[in-house]
Amino acid sequence: MKFTNVTADAKANVYFDGKVVSHGVTLEDGSTKTFGLIFPGKYHFDTNLAERMEITDGVCAVSLDGIEGCNGFAAGDHFDVNANSGFSIEVTEGICQYVCSFID
Repeated sequence: MKFTNVTADAKANVYFDGKVVSHGVTLEDGSTKTFGLIFPGKYHFDTNLAERMEITDGVCAVSLDGIEGCNGFAAGDHFDVNANSGFSIEVTEGICQYVCSFID
């Protein structure tokens, strides 16, 4: 996945002692995306806005807040998270890479 004609934020967002790292871009239309790496571990994120998480490399398991069970995702898969909600994501080996888009 490539982004063209964007403004990039060179300062990374670093979470969980550097085990999750993301960078943000603003597209020509004003929309924003983040993309980054998730190292092995289990992490919980809260959301203000609705998000679409696209997995671009690696594998992970995801549990959405308020929904029983866990689903696996790999490169080419995506999952959506409701606004004012959250999700737990677990990477057991390797590095999982993602692109996060904020959706309506």
